[in-house]
Amino acid sequence: MQNDDRSVLTARLALLVAILAVSTSSIMIRFAQQEAPSLAIAAYRLCIAAIILIPAVWGKREELKRVKRTDWAWMGVSGVFLALHFASWITSLSFSTVASSVVFVSTTPLWVALITTLILKQPLKRELALGLGVALLGAGLIGGSDLLHFENGVLAPFDWETMLKANAIKGDALALCGAIMGAGYMVIGRQVRQGLSIISYTFIVYGVAALVLIGMAGFSGAVLTGYSQSFLFWVVLLAVVPQTAGHSVINWSLKYLSAAFVSVALLGEPIGSTVLAMFFFGEFPGLIKIAGAVLILAGIILSSRSEPRQ
Repeated sequence: MQNDDRSVLTARLALLVAILAVSTSSIMIRFAQQEAPSLAIAAYRLCIAAIILIPAVWGKREELKRVKRTDWAWMGVSGVFLALHFASWITSLSFSTVASSVVFVSTTPLWVALITTLILKQPLKRELALGLGVALLGAGLIGGSDLLHFENGVLAPFDWETMLKANAIKGDALALCGAIMGAGYMVIGRQVRQGLSIISYTFIVYGVAALVLIGMAGFSGAVLTGYSQSFLFWVVLLAVVPQTAGHSVINWSLKYLSAAFVSVALLGEPIGSTVLAMFFFGEFPGLIKIAGAVLILAGIILSSRSEPRQ
């Protein structure tokens, strides 16, 4: 087997492990939310993840000295997007089911493809347009199922006040916002990482995101100290498993695998998270939500066909 083939095989195996790791994220967050607000959890997650990377980034000091000011600025913006991504998505888990939240936040590749198309002023590719349409139909099914409620077996009348008070809809909207913020983080990362190692880039962006989240938590009045050992266990595990062993490895795999392949492979995350939520929290998605999730995942697969295959 040639070295290139070995690298691709290694990257695929690493990606599989990373997907299993990120699938546990929503479960750990749910346990941590029993004691702490979402912004505090997000701040802890990124702070610990950045601290874990300090030994690895210490050997990259010379590389960091060569980083251009414009790249520092872009990495700062990328860190803000990442902070908003986690703030939105983690908060969504306190309103919505794990299945709905993770499926909506997994639409990030759709927004990456759309943003890239708009920035590069390229015509909207047929695959992307079709993927967006199918995913929007799926999102409508999930959102609609979150609005519908029955009283004594009869569908209750819909009104705007009910919609505005529906926690599930808030969760869906926050998860979708998290997906769009994640897309901004990924689009910037594709450009900045061209001349920077994954360790240096990740450390800087995680550090910026951590500082932003600490500020957001403080501004919102969220307490950041005085939590139990149980909470610390979950946030440390959250930083080590899904963040460091998950997201960081996924970023590394993009060196050897196409963005289209990685985007499709990441569809394993909502499936894994949903199965875990069924086991830990007894959250069984209804048929309408399952149909909506299938359409969203199909839309992501279709849109990924518009990505370069190299």
